[in-house]
Amino acid sequence: MRAVIDRVERELAVLLLGDKGEFKLNFPLSLLPAGCKEGDVLNIFIERDVVGTEQAKERVSSLMES
Repeated sequence: MRAVIDRVERELAVLLLGDKGEFKLNFPLSLLPAGCKEGDVLNIFIERDVVGTEQAKERVSSLMES
């Protein structure tokens, strides 16, 4: 997925997502690569963390048993 940095507002970058920029996302500027600025195009990659999900389930289950 691609995003464009529409603008920077203090510590947040406003990202436009979607083919026509129809979705807006406020994203911490500190989490973007150094040097990012308005107009930059970003590649966004999201993947499911199966191991992390299972670990979270186990922690919750353990807490519920206590």
